[in-house]
Amino acid sequence: MKLLRSVCMAFLMYSHIPVPLVEWRDENMAYAMCFFPLVGVIEGAALLLWCWLCGVLGIGAFLFAAGAALLPVAVNGGIHMDGFCDCCDALASHQTKERKLEIMKDSGAGAFAVICCCAYFLLLAAFWSECARELSTMLALAVIPVLSRAFSGLAVVSFRSARTGGLLATFSKAAQTKSVRVVMVLWLCLCAAAAVCAQLVAGAALIVAGLAFFAFYRCFAYRQFGGITGDTAGWFLQLCELICLAAAVFAQKIAAIV
Repeated sequence: MKLLRSVCMAFLMYSHIPVPLVEWRDENMAYAMCFFPLVGVIEGAALLLWCWLCGVLGIGAFLFAAGAALLPVAVNGGIHMDGFCDCCDALASHQTKERKLEIMKDSGAGAFAVICCCAYFLLLAAFWSECARELSTMLALAVIPVLSRAFSGLAVVSFRSARTGGLLATFSKAAQTKSVRVVMVLWLCLCAAAAVCAQLVAGAALIVAGLAFFAFYRCFAYRQFGGITGDTAGWFLQLCELICLAAAVFAQKIAAIV
Protein backbone atom coordinates (compact mmCIF):
# COMPACT_ATOMS: atom_id res chain seq x y z
CA MET A 1 0.00 0.00 0.00
CA LYS A 2 2.88 2.37 0.73
CA LEU A 3 4.26 1.88 -2.78
CA LEU A 4 0.82 2.32 -4.32
CA ARG A 5 0.45 5.61 -2.48
CA SER A 6 3.85 6.66 -3.82
CA VAL A 7 2.72 5.80 -7.35
CA CYS A 8 -0.40 7.90 -6.87
CA MET A 9 1.67 10.77 -5.48
CA ALA A 10 3.94 10.71 -8.54
CA PHE A 11 0.99 10.79 -10.93
CA LEU A 12 -0.86 13.43 -8.93
CA MET A 13 2.13 15.74 -8.98
CA TYR A 14 3.46 15.19 -12.48
CA SER A 15 0.53 14.25 -14.68
CA HIS A 16 -3.13 14.89 -15.48
CA ILE A 17 -3.91 11.19 -15.32
CA PRO A 18 -6.69 10.59 -12.77
CA VAL A 19 -5.57 8.53 -9.77
CA PRO A 20 -6.88 8.21 -6.20
CA LEU A 21 -6.01 11.12 -3.92
CA VAL A 22 -3.40 10.50 -1.24
CA GLU A 23 -2.30 12.62 1.69
CA TRP A 24 0.70 14.94 1.36
CA ARG A 25 2.91 13.08 3.83
CA ASP A 26 6.60 12.19 3.89
CA GLU A 27 5.91 8.46 3.83
CA ASN A 28 3.89 8.85 0.64
CA MET A 29 6.62 10.98 -0.94
CA ALA A 30 9.53 8.76 0.08
CA TYR A 31 9.45 6.61 -3.05
CA ALA A 32 7.31 8.81 -5.31
CA MET A 33 10.29 9.84 -7.42
CA CYS A 34 10.95 6.16 -8.24
CA PHE A 35 7.69 6.10 -10.18
CA PHE A 36 8.14 9.45 -11.92
CA PRO A 37 9.37 7.71 -15.14
CA LEU A 38 6.05 5.83 -15.31
CA VAL A 39 4.48 9.09 -16.47
CA GLY A 40 6.99 8.95 -19.32
CA VAL A 41 5.88 5.40 -20.10
CA ILE A 42 2.34 6.71 -20.55
CA GLU A 43 3.61 9.49 -22.81
CA GLY A 44 5.61 6.99 -24.86
CA ALA A 45 2.59 4.72 -25.22
CA ALA A 46 0.46 7.70 -26.28
CA LEU A 47 3.06 8.57 -28.93
CA LEU A 48 3.01 5.05 -30.34
CA LEU A 49 -0.80 5.07 -30.40
CA TRP A 50 -0.80 8.44 -32.19
CA CYS A 51 1.72 7.18 -34.74
CA TRP A 52 -0.41 4.09 -35.40
CA LEU A 53 -3.57 6.18 -35.75
CA CYS A 54 -1.86 8.55 -38.18
CA GLY A 55 -0.76 5.57 -40.27
CA VAL A 56 -4.26 4.10 -40.34
CA LEU A 57 -5.90 7.41 -41.28
CA GLY A 58 -3.16 8.47 -43.71
CA ILE A 59 -2.39 11.63 -41.74
CA GLY A 60 0.51 13.66 -43.10
CA ALA A 61 3.78 14.70 -41.49
CA PHE A 62 2.64 18.16 -40.38
CA LEU A 63 -0.40 17.03 -38.38
CA PHE A 64 1.52 14.05 -37.00
CA ALA A 65 4.30 16.37 -35.80
CA ALA A 66 1.86 18.81 -34.20
CA GLY A 67 0.14 15.98 -32.35
CA ALA A 68 3.43 14.44 -31.22
CA ALA A 69 4.59 17.83 -29.90
CA LEU A 70 1.38 18.46 -27.95
CA LEU A 71 0.76 14.95 -26.58
CA PRO A 72 3.13 15.39 -23.60
CA VAL A 73 1.24 18.51 -22.49
CA ALA A 74 -2.02 16.55 -22.58
CA VAL A 75 -0.50 13.87 -20.33
CA ASN A 76 1.49 16.00 -17.87
CA GLY A 77 -0.63 19.14 -17.91
CA GLY A 78 2.26 21.40 -18.84
CA ILE A 79 3.89 21.32 -15.40
CA HIS A 80 7.39 20.96 -16.86
CA MET A 81 6.79 23.61 -19.53
CA ASP A 82 5.79 25.99 -16.75
CA GLY A 83 9.19 25.48 -15.14
CA PHE A 84 10.90 25.86 -18.51
CA CYS A 85 9.20 29.22 -19.09
CA ASP A 86 10.01 30.49 -15.58
CA CYS A 87 13.64 29.48 -16.03
CA CYS A 88 13.85 31.22 -19.41
CA ASP A 89 12.54 34.44 -17.87
CA ALA A 90 15.14 34.24 -15.11
CA LEU A 91 18.00 33.56 -17.51
CA ALA A 92 16.97 36.42 -19.77
CA SER A 93 17.22 38.86 -16.84
CA HIS A 94 21.03 38.47 -16.56
CA GLN A 95 20.72 39.22 -12.85
CA THR A 96 22.42 37.71 -9.80
CA LYS A 97 21.64 34.16 -8.67
CA GLU A 98 19.43 35.47 -5.90
CA ARG A 99 17.45 37.72 -8.24
CA LYS A 100 17.03 34.90 -10.77
CA LEU A 101 15.55 32.71 -8.06
CA GLU A 102 13.11 35.49 -7.18
CA ILE A 103 12.08 35.87 -10.82
CA MET A 104 11.37 32.14 -11.06
CA LYS A 105 9.02 32.39 -8.08
CA ASP A 106 6.93 35.02 -9.87
CA SER A 107 3.74 33.39 -11.14
CA GLY A 108 3.54 35.73 -14.14
CA ALA A 109 5.03 34.94 -17.56
CA GLY A 110 7.36 37.46 -19.12
CA ALA A 111 8.03 38.16 -22.78
CA PHE A 112 11.04 35.84 -22.91
CA ALA A 113 8.99 32.97 -21.47
CA VAL A 114 6.44 33.35 -24.28
CA ILE A 115 9.14 33.67 -26.95
CA CYS A 116 11.04 30.61 -25.71
CA CYS A 117 7.85 28.57 -25.38
CA CYS A 118 6.85 29.32 -28.98
CA ALA A 119 10.37 28.60 -30.23
CA TYR A 120 10.43 25.33 -28.30
CA PHE A 121 7.20 23.96 -29.76
CA LEU A 122 8.17 25.12 -33.25
CA LEU A 123 11.47 23.25 -33.04
CA LEU A 124 9.88 20.20 -31.43
CA ALA A 125 7.23 19.92 -34.13
CA ALA A 126 9.86 20.47 -36.84
CA PHE A 127 12.00 17.60 -35.56
CA TRP A 128 8.98 15.31 -35.25
CA SER A 129 8.10 16.09 -38.87
CA GLU A 130 11.56 14.84 -39.91
CA CYS A 131 11.29 11.53 -38.06
CA ALA A 132 11.07 8.24 -39.88
CA ARG A 133 7.68 6.88 -38.86
CA GLU A 134 8.72 3.25 -39.02
CA LEU A 135 8.00 1.09 -35.97
CA SER A 136 11.63 0.56 -34.88
CA THR A 137 12.39 4.29 -34.87
CA MET A 138 9.19 5.21 -33.06
CA LEU A 139 9.86 2.57 -30.40
CA ALA A 140 13.28 4.14 -29.78
CA LEU A 141 11.81 7.65 -29.64
CA ALA A 142 9.08 6.52 -27.25
CA VAL A 143 11.85 5.93 -24.71
CA ILE A 144 12.74 9.65 -24.57
CA PRO A 145 10.07 10.78 -22.03
CA VAL A 146 11.07 7.91 -19.74
CA LEU A 147 14.75 8.74 -20.10
CA SER A 148 14.27 12.45 -19.35
CA ARG A 149 12.36 11.67 -16.15
CA ALA A 150 14.92 9.13 -15.00
CA PHE A 151 17.65 11.74 -15.41
CA SER A 152 15.50 14.35 -13.68
CA GLY A 153 14.77 12.04 -10.75
CA LEU A 154 18.45 11.21 -10.41
CA ALA A 155 19.27 14.93 -10.34
CA VAL A 156 16.75 15.56 -7.55
CA VAL A 157 18.50 13.12 -5.21
CA SER A 158 22.07 13.82 -6.39
CA PHE A 159 22.39 17.55 -7.07
CA ARG A 160 22.29 20.35 -4.53
CA SER A 161 19.06 22.35 -4.17
CA ALA A 162 19.24 26.10 -4.76
CA ARG A 163 16.54 26.69 -2.14
CA THR A 164 15.83 25.25 1.29
CA GLY A 165 12.11 25.32 0.49
CA GLY A 166 10.00 24.70 -2.60
CA LEU A 167 8.52 21.62 -4.22
CA LEU A 168 11.77 20.09 -5.41
CA ALA A 169 13.47 20.59 -2.03
CA THR A 170 10.47 19.01 -0.32
CA PHE A 171 10.61 15.92 -2.52
CA SER A 172 14.39 15.76 -2.19
CA LYS A 173 14.25 15.81 1.62
CA ALA A 174 11.43 13.26 1.81
CA ALA A 175 12.94 10.86 -0.73
CA GLN A 176 14.77 7.71 0.28
CA THR A 177 17.92 8.92 -1.46
CA LYS A 178 19.83 5.68 -1.94
CA SER A 179 16.78 3.74 -3.06
CA VAL A 180 15.73 6.44 -5.53
CA ARG A 181 19.25 6.64 -6.98
CA VAL A 182 19.38 2.89 -7.55
CA VAL A 183 15.94 2.85 -9.16
CA MET A 184 16.77 5.82 -11.41
CA VAL A 185 19.97 4.12 -12.60
CA LEU A 186 17.95 0.97 -13.33
CA TRP A 187 15.44 3.06 -15.29
CA LEU A 188 18.32 4.59 -17.27
CA CYS A 189 19.82 1.18 -18.05
CA LEU A 190 16.42 -0.08 -19.15
CA CYS A 191 15.95 2.98 -21.37
CA ALA A 192 19.37 2.55 -22.95
CA ALA A 193 18.78 -1.13 -23.68
CA ALA A 194 15.29 -0.55 -25.07
CA ALA A 195 16.30 2.37 -27.30
CA VAL A 196 19.38 0.66 -28.77
CA CYS A 197 17.56 -2.64 -29.31
CA ALA A 198 14.69 -0.87 -31.05
CA GLN A 199 16.84 1.18 -33.42
CA LEU A 200 20.62 1.15 -33.06
CA VAL A 201 21.49 4.49 -34.65
CA ALA A 202 18.65 6.61 -33.24
CA GLY A 203 18.74 4.81 -29.89
CA ALA A 204 22.48 5.23 -29.36
CA ALA A 205 22.34 8.88 -30.43
CA LEU A 206 19.56 9.85 -28.04
CA ILE A 207 21.19 8.06 -25.10
CA VAL A 208 24.53 9.80 -25.67
CA ALA A 209 22.78 13.16 -26.08
CA GLY A 210 20.84 12.62 -22.85
CA LEU A 211 23.98 11.74 -20.90
CA ALA A 212 25.85 14.77 -22.25
CA PHE A 213 23.01 17.16 -21.43
CA PHE A 214 22.63 15.69 -17.93
CA ALA A 215 26.30 16.44 -17.25
CA PHE A 216 25.85 19.96 -18.65
CA TYR A 217 22.74 20.50 -16.50
CA ARG A 218 24.67 20.16 -13.25
CA CYS A 219 27.30 22.71 -14.26
CA PHE A 220 24.67 25.04 -15.69
CA ALA A 221 22.38 24.95 -12.64
CA TYR A 222 25.20 25.44 -10.15
CA ARG A 223 26.65 28.35 -12.11
CA GLN A 224 23.38 30.14 -12.84
CA PHE A 225 21.34 29.44 -9.69
CA GLY A 226 23.61 27.82 -7.12
CA GLY A 227 21.77 24.52 -7.49
CA ILE A 228 18.61 23.03 -8.94
CA THR A 229 14.97 23.98 -8.34
CA GLY A 230 11.63 22.69 -9.52
CA ASP A 231 11.74 25.21 -12.36
CA THR A 232 15.23 24.20 -13.51
CA ALA A 233 14.04 20.58 -13.38
CA GLY A 234 11.25 21.48 -15.80
CA TRP A 235 13.73 23.37 -17.99
CA PHE A 236 16.02 20.35 -18.05
CA LEU A 237 13.28 17.84 -18.81
CA GLN A 238 11.86 19.82 -21.72
CA LEU A 239 15.25 20.51 -23.30
CA CYS A 240 16.46 16.96 -22.67
CA GLU A 241 13.54 15.61 -24.69
CA LEU A 242 14.12 18.12 -27.50
CA ILE A 243 17.87 17.45 -27.64
CA CYS A 244 17.43 13.66 -27.58
CA LEU A 245 14.90 13.86 -30.40
CA ALA A 246 17.17 16.14 -32.43
CA ALA A 247 20.14 13.82 -31.89
CA ALA A 248 18.14 10.82 -33.09
CA VAL A 249 16.91 12.65 -36.19
CA PHE A 250 20.34 13.97 -37.17
CA ALA A 251 21.99 10.61 -36.48
CA GLN A 252 19.61 8.84 -38.84
CA LYS A 253 20.05 11.53 -41.51
CA ILE A 254 23.84 11.22 -41.31
CA ALA A 255 23.68 7.41 -41.33
CA ALA A 256 21.52 7.50 -44.46
CA ILE A 257 24.11 9.67 -46.26
CA VAL A 258 27.06 7.55 -45.14
